[in-house]
Amino acid sequence: MSSSRPEKIHPLWLRCCHWVNAVAIAGMMFSGWRIYNASPLFDFDFPASLTLGGWLGGALQWHFAMMWVLVINGAVYLTLGILSGRFRRKFFPLSVRQLRDDLLAALRGKLQHADLRHYNMVQKLAYLSAIALGVGLLLSGLVLWKSVQFPLLREMLGGYEAARYIHFFCMSAMALFVIIHLLMVLLVPRTLLAMLRGR
Repeated sequence: MSSSRPEKIHPLWLRCCHWVNAVAIAGMMFSGWRIYNASPLFDFDFPASLTLGGWLGGALQWHFAMMWVLVINGAVYLTLGILSGRFRRKFFPLSVRQLRDDLLAALRGKLQHADLRHYNMVQKLAYLSAIALGVGLLLSGLVLWKSVQFPLLREMLGGYEAARYIHFFCMSAMALFVIIHLLMVLLVPRTLLAMLRGR
């Protein structure tokens, strides 16, 4: 007897990783803004109301705590995504031509997202870019945290100050990804339900 329940879109492990990731990224971003304010790279500060930690020491504690959550969760996500074959099925193959067509459709507000089981080329690129940004944040963050212990990595990134800029711009790009991601959820609310219940 066939079941009438719809096919599962997101497995449980993916949903758990997604929500842990959301909390960790928010914690790191808000605490990171407080850390930035203590020694700004540019001529602006983040509003204190948008930061976490209350002061530099508190922000650093939050940042390091969320860092471990993000690293462990990210390792689980990448490992299961690769071993299960989900990354290969969902993110590949890539097509420059299809990306161009999907970008043009998105700019015209006509990009279809009827089947949540399949990612369009814009989504594939966005999710792969988010993973790459996470790697960039991790590597530059290691230099900022343990510069003396990672001299080769520090030099590969152009030095300590260059690592600060890399960390900032990766964070900015990740923040943009989060904003666009949330806007897409508002436009297609079914994606939120799928990430909550798997269907």
